[in-house]
Amino acid sequence: MTSSDTRYEIRDTSGEGRQPRMVDRPLITDHRPPATVLPLRIAVVGPCASGKSTLVAALRAAGYEARHPAQEHSYVPDMWRRLVDPDVLIYLDLSHEAYQQRRPKDDAGPDYLAMQRERLAHARAHADLVVDTSGMTAEAVRAYVLAALA
Repeated sequence: MTSSDTRYEIRDTSGEGRQPRMVDRPLITDHRPPATVLPLRIAVVGPCASGKSTLVAALRAAGYEARHPAQEHSYVPDMWRRLVDPDVLIYLDLSHEAYQQRRPKDDAGPDYLAMQRERLAHARAHADLVVDTSGMTAEAVRAYVLAALA
């Protein structure tokens, strides 16, 4: 069996009844899907300043179809699924202290992050990967996520 003969079944683990589908995914050693294979659809969610935009740009540069559905601003619990219907859902988190370091001019207190986390609760419960980016550089987050996707 060659790596291009590998098939993966994407299953719904949410309990909401999406039908399983078979997806061709060759083994990826350089984190770039071959041009003949559709890239994984990835949604990246998390509170403001957690690194979503930076990670989405890095994932796109690596050949993935990545989007940030702005779940932290929506009262619709599964907005991430409705907008992206991802193969992989990544949840980025950060501490209030890290938020203050990344957005020093923003005077939002801990309640602001708590409110966003409430809006993100459904996404976090369904996330395939949860990463606390508080003490990580953008490069470290990129490397960690790409390794997890490999």
